[in-house]
Amino acid sequence: MLRDGIYELRASVQGVNYRILYFFHGRVAAVVSHGITKERAVPILEIERALERKRRFVTNPVKHGYAEEDAE
Repeated sequence: MLRDGIYELRASVQGVNYRILYFFHGRVAAVVSHGITKERAVPILEIERALERKRRFVTNPVKHGYAEEDAE
């Protein structure tokens, strides 16, 4: 964990290293905030950006989520 419920997933594609920042929404889902190319450490600005997106999501998860419409 980076800070305050923000985690990172590291991936490498064709020699480029990426960091994907995410957080959990209860036991229901993991929510991807955003991704960056790898640096020595995740910049504080990027962690702050992920925290702000988490705050917005937690305030109104329905607005930021996906729900299938009824097919009737």
